Amino acid sequence: MNKLLFWGIAGVFCLLSSSCKPPQGTNAYRWISFNLRYDNAGDGMNSWEERKSNVLHFIKAEQPDVIGMQEVLHHQLEYLKNNLPDYAVAGVGRDDGKTRGEYSPIFYKKDLFKLEDCQTTWLSEYPDSIGYIGWDAACPRIATWARLQDKRNGKTVLAINTHFDHQGKEAQMNSAKQIISRLEKHKGLPAVLTGDLNITESQQAYRILTGNSSPLEDTYKIAHKKEGVAYTYHNFNKLPHNERKKIDYIFVTSGIKAACINIPQEETSPQRQISDHCPYIAVLEF
Repeated sequence: MNKLLFWGIAGVFCLLSSSCKPPQGTNAYRWISFNLRYDNAGDGMNSWEERKSNVLHFIKAEQPDVIGMQEVLHHQLEYLKNNLPDYAVAGVGRDDGKTRGEYSPIFYKKDLFKLEDCQTTWLSEYPDSIGYIGWDAACPRIATWARLQDKRNGKTVLAINTHFDHQGKEAQMNSAKQIISRLEKHKGLPAVLTGDLNITESQQAYRILTGNSSPLEDTYKIAHKKEGVAYTYHNFNKLPHNERKKIDYIFVTSGIKAACINIPQEETSPQRQISDHCPYIAVLEF
């Protein structure tokens, strides 16, 4: 890479990089939800091969403690693992419980966290049935559950990462109910839910996740400080602004404060795109 190109890319990611930083001396984490966009040859100049170095630069610039990704295929996962040596990863492919199909992986800083346990559940009537398509969903959907112990203080946090179906309204609502029900088994443990939920705040699945019977709160609603744009899906900057929606979220259980959230605006240049979604960044205080 020539120097001019390198500094051009570096400048881009300085602009993208958030001022949402964990306060010094606090028990805070930097958490990101990020739909990476699966490797689709039909994306042309926005294909994975064109974007992957941009994604890498973004993650390295932001330095999250935990990042929940969606739409990650196995070779994309391997690329990130090989090029992000400070991180370990939890999660499996949704089609076979191993490497086939999209992952909803959780990357975490391995010098900060020890993985105590990791499970994958299928968002369906049979959550332990690998590859099962639930309700009216168009394809298998999963949630990755990881218990992460902070090596500094021995405290454990539950990280959950998911990707709701893009078509099935019944599947979306029941997926929300399933996650809330499973959270009951971890009562008392602080939990963070990241995900592309394919829903807006006006839809029933969102109301289920944030209703009186749910232990979850939307960080976008409770954040002390907000930065960036009010949407996450932009289709590689192709959607008209009045059609862009916030469908990616970070939810937390009570006792976790959202000091700051940021949804950095997408790059306008095709050569600088990282995904068809904006990442969602939160600084969480425990």
